[in-house]
Amino acid sequence: MPRAAATDHLTRAGLNLIQQALSIYDADLRLAVCNRPFQTMFGLPEDLVTPGASFEDTIRWLVENGEYGDVPQPEAFVRDRVEAARAFVPHYMERRRANGRTISVEGSPLPEGGWVTVYTDISAVKRQEELLRGRSEELSDQLLSHAEELARTNRQLEATIAQLEEAKRELTEMEARIRLTTEMTPAHIARVDRDGVYTYTNRRLSTLLPDRGSDIVGLSFEEALGPVAGRLRPTLARALEGEASVLEFTEPTFGRRIRTAFTPDQTGPGEPVTGVYLLSTDVTEEAQARAALAQTHKRELAAQLTSGLAHDFANLLTIILGLQGRLEKMPLPEGARELTGATRTAARRGGLLLDKIARMSGPIEIRPAPVVLRDFLDSFTPLARAPLPPGIAFTAQTDVPHPAVMIDADSLQDSLLNLVLNARDAIGEGPGEIVLTLRAVRDTWLDIVVTDTGPGFTEAALGQALDPFFTTKGDEGSGLGLSMVYDMAKLAGGHVRLENRPEGGAAVTLRLPLKPAAAEARPQLVLLVEDMAELRASVRTTLTDLGHQVIEAASAEEALTLAEIPGLDWVISDLRLGQADGVDLLNTLATRAPGLRLALMTSAPETDPRRAEGALRWPVLGKPIEAPWLARLFSREDAA
Repeated sequence: MPRAAATDHLTRAGLNLIQQALSIYDADLRLAVCNRPFQTMFGLPEDLVTPGASFEDTIRWLVENGEYGDVPQPEAFVRDRVEAARAFVPHYMERRRANGRTISVEGSPLPEGGWVTVYTDISAVKRQEELLRGRSEELSDQLLSHAEELARTNRQLEATIAQLEEAKRELTEMEARIRLTTEMTPAHIARVDRDGVYTYTNRRLSTLLPDRGSDIVGLSFEEALGPVAGRLRPTLARALEGEASVLEFTEPTFGRRIRTAFTPDQTGPGEPVTGVYLLSTDVTEEAQARAALAQTHKRELAAQLTSGLAHDFANLLTIILGLQGRLEKMPLPEGARELTGATRTAARRGGLLLDKIARMSGPIEIRPAPVVLRDFLDSFTPLARAPLPPGIAFTAQTDVPHPAVMIDADSLQDSLLNLVLNARDAIGEGPGEIVLTLRAVRDTWLDIVVTDTGPGFTEAALGQALDPFFTTKGDEGSGLGLSMVYDMAKLAGGHVRLENRPEGGAAVTLRLPLKPAAAEARPQLVLLVEDMAELRASVRTTLTDLGHQVIEAASAEEALTLAEIPGLDWVISDLRLGQADGVDLLNTLATRAPGLRLALMTSAPETDPRRAEGALRWPVLGKPIEAPWLARLFSREDAA
């Protein structure tokens, strides 16, 4: 807490401990500060004890609520009090209130204008004075001493009560602040006692487990969490023994990844544990990112391990093919040419296998972009049906509530084609059916399921089908198709599940992170700056195919003129514009039109100094320009 705020807090707490009511008004007759007894003594509403409250409004409220008894002319009374306040002079007075109690009012002016007034309830003192005056001759010295002692005790008791009230108020405010903080925390915070009964919760359980309620105080561990409780019980038991720990698990119904910290509630080392504090957070996106990063590291390691082997293997294949060629030129006995031909075919097949390994272990970048699911299925369906025999039907359907999502359409299309071809091979000539279904698992996962009516997976395939080089197709298969599908899913932060359906046939589920996107963006007016006509035409076609409008400029000078056209949304410029420079052009445009969105395109490597300089400020697209990259550029949240 800043020093000024802390000082203000201490000052107010101290004023509230004073038994007398206190108010300070400034020279403009506005309330500067008051303590709580001032409000409680006169029963004032909150707006009249808030700094800035008008003295006139306060007097009018007191008159209307009978503080001064029956006042024949209220407005004149208020006006007289206000005028007296403006010509303020020090004073002390005692007056009897309408409720029968007597108060003393002592006012003193302040050096810079305004005044401070102290109000003291002297009703008890007045009653004692009247009693003493009426019966002073009958009272003994002992009675007088008892009366004095009683008065002191009463004053001590009143001071204690005031302190307790102030402490109670501060505790209430502290509890409210803690409650507000815990409710705003994006996590479930709770406490269970030794019997496993919830004694506290911040009502955010349903954000982690949507099928559970949030009002769980008084419920047992199992009643509150349902099936998840069994997964957490052993860790809770260890926490009740004093062992703090963290558990990360996947919630089975909705597939969310949850991390829960268990902290024993004990006053100190060796003290008994009275309960356990639970802090649970949704780490689904973090887990997806971890899975994608781990898969990237695996790919890099695989590429390092296989690159050297593949190089040597390719050299061996070259030697084998060369030797076979030389053998075929020699006079060979009958049947030998058939053997050399088979050897040549096997060597070439080994070369194709090397190509597949290179594609699988080489650098691949997942490039998610906004994709309209219905359009994706409409374009994929003809591709899927093309290799199928007449006896096998293919259908595609979606019940995802979001029209568009962020996915890498090209990688997903390749993966789905792999699955469709595998299903075709499993069914044979038919009849049969392959169904592609897209569905959302809450707002966490996008499940893409390919089912078929074939014989299903064997036990060996269920356990090993995702492993590289495992195949059930004999010499016809490389064993890399499902591995590439698995690789794509893991790079996207998801995973793949294989299973046999109860009604027969196989099902392959690609579970990818569900990231909704805008289905239809407003067409953009784009100024395209490129000095090569052929490249300009190619990028223009890509932009117009995406539904955007394009204005073309062949030079930086022409671009500066066209950039003044009203309604322009984007400027996409080549890095090299003849003698000019795209970075300098965008710098000029950024100064002239700060709201204009800018991007660079180039074929220069990332190590190029000018490209690196431009990338510090704007998006940079590498050539050749592809439609998904442009779609992703226009969908960037930080580009708006």
